[in-house]
Amino acid sequence: MKLYRFLTGPDDASFCHRVTDALNKGWSLSGAPSISFNHATGQMYCGQAVVKEVEGKDYDPSMKLGEQ
Repeated sequence: MKLYRFLTGPDDASFCHRVTDALNKGWSLSGAPSISFNHATGQMYCGQAVVKEVEGKDYDPSMKLGEQ
């Protein structure tokens, strides 16, 4: 089964730690990161798609993808 996640968050160290954690759990980057500016809060936000192959499991919409 191939899993997909799109990680998002403020453009700060915590976002980088979330992506690093996913990479160390076997996820791979998929495509380029995205960044946008929220005019209401004055803050930059990042997004990064990650994918992972998991053998021996079937996809179920109720599964928590971050725990796979």
